[in-house]
Amino acid sequence: MNDKKLDTFRSGSVPAAVCKNAIPAMISMLMVLIYNLADTFFIGQTHNDLQVAAVSLCTPVFLLFMSVGTVFGLGGTSVISRAVGEGRTDYARKVSAFCMWSCVGIGTAMSLAFWLFLDQILILMGASAEVWDYAKSYLCIVTACGPFVLISNCYSNVLRAEGQATVSMIGMLLGNLLNVILDPIMILLLGWEISGAAIATVIGNVAAAVYYLLYFRKGTSMLSIHPRDFTVGEGICKNVLVIGIPASLASLLMSVSQIIMNSCMAQYGDMAVAGVGVAMKVTMMTGMVCIGLGQGVQPLLGYCVGAKDWKRFRQVLCFSLLFALALSAVLTGTCWLFTEQIVRAYLTNSDAFAYGFRFSRILLSTSILFGVYYVLTNTLQAMGAATPSLIINLSRQGLLYIPSMFLLEAVLGINGLIWAQPVVDVLSMLLAVVLFFPVYRKMSRIVG
Repeated sequence: MNDKKLDTFRSGSVPAAVCKNAIPAMISMLMVLIYNLADTFFIGQTHNDLQVAAVSLCTPVFLLFMSVGTVFGLGGTSVISRAVGEGRTDYARKVSAFCMWSCVGIGTAMSLAFWLFLDQILILMGASAEVWDYAKSYLCIVTACGPFVLISNCYSNVLRAEGQATVSMIGMLLGNLLNVILDPIMILLLGWEISGAAIATVIGNVAAAVYYLLYFRKGTSMLSIHPRDFTVGEGICKNVLVIGIPASLASLLMSVSQIIMNSCMAQYGDMAVAGVGVAMKVTMMTGMVCIGLGQGVQPLLGYCVGAKDWKRFRQVLCFSLLFALALSAVLTGTCWLFTEQIVRAYLTNSDAFAYGFRFSRILLSTSILFGVYYVLTNTLQAMGAATPSLIINLSRQGLLYIPSMFLLEAVLGINGLIWAQPVVDVLSMLLAVVLFFPVYRKMSRIVG
């Protein structure tokens, strides 16, 4: 491998190193955000809020595919970055190939399963008779690109482990920009409405995956996707999954909890479902960018762990936490100031708008915590702290959040369903801090 690729990992200005790795990741997540917003925005321009409700119902289901890709992406990134820091490039190649072919196999199996059980999934989601056909049409199309979704989400992370943050960013930009460009054409110009949104999503994900495959075909990467390098031995499968599953549980459980949320919200009507879907997109504006920051600094921290450079590790962490707090404060303040304008861009029905505005303000009450939370959780992953990562991610979107929804709904009704997330945000932040310090002290004794 060309040592120049790792110059920012091992030496130089800490702010420059963090920005060089984190900004492309943040831009990538920003494009994921724009892609998510675009579908709902252009469907909103049809002035049919039932279609907005259908997309809100379908989004967490489609996010399951992205989450599984992230299992291999984040797990692979953690293992590869530490292996590179230790000089074990052959092992890193095998890990990369394992991630590739796991995405192909599991993505294909997931697509088949969704097609076979689509009606049952729609019932589970709480789809009403009014949105059933819209939701079924959307899911039938988007689940066709399962393997490509997994590959694009996996390698947008893995490539950062070899210092190729820009290549990772370009792949995400390509797929998401293509989707955003095609949305108005297919939804409005061609009149395909919700089916057009689904087709644009498929084309965007396929394009991103193909870009990453072509990058490997050039032969300039230190990593590999060749079948001959694929193996589940040498602890590769275990090492990737033991980090990847806890790291991705937040996304996996987010999908599950949103499905439960939508199912509970459906009893209050389709406009309530549309409102909560838009409100979640408002807070995504802070959340997705902060996720990108956390994912961007993880390989940098992982390299420091592998190279046993504890002093640089500490410097990177301190700067990242300060950067994260400032970033989430600015983003949260901006969303708060423009909540009305953002929600009106998506919803025309007065009831749907009222729900969307009220729910957005509730969810924004704790989004200032996102930046620090995601840096801490990604730091634990970079250190290989599988058990604390598992506990945190199980708690935030599962063990704490799902019971909180039912408990607070029983007390506060529809508003209780929404307040569950801010309550859990605070509890999860405290949990992350409590679990971080024992690992931090242990690592400082070992490496310091």
